[in-house]
Amino acid sequence: MALKLSLKASERVIAGGAVLRNATGKTIELMVENEVPLLREKEILSEAKADTPCKRVYFVIQLMYIDGKNLPKYQELYWDLARDIINAAPSTTGMFKIISEAIYNGKYYQALKETRKLMQYEEKAMSHAIRSGRSVQ
Repeated sequence: MALKLSLKASERVIAGGAVLRNATGKTIELMVENEVPLLREKEILSEAKADTPCKRVYFVIQLMYIDGKNLPKYQELYWDLARDIINAAPSTTGMFKIISEAIYNGKYYQALKETRKLMQYEEKAMSHAIRSGRSVQ
């Protein structure tokens, strides 16, 4: 099934590992006619912006999705991060179960969607800790 993709002026997309940018001054539409890893600019997290534990999880899953040839390395990083986060915040166990199942089944885009929920949870927890005067590491 084809995917219709609209790119605004200067907007980027990662398609099959290639970074594409709309070089025109107007919105263009593309049809993606085969199955390929695809991330729109708003879904891409740069390494520099992966500045919290859960954002690092997202970044690693993003790499699994777009750079399959290095999958074992990324999976090892994922399990290390997941273990550390679950040990620090056992309340994340259920979310990691869902994310891990998606990864196990090769559904990396779904894992990214679930990880965005984890990132929101992390942001709320950190905000709450700051408001209550607790130290956040």
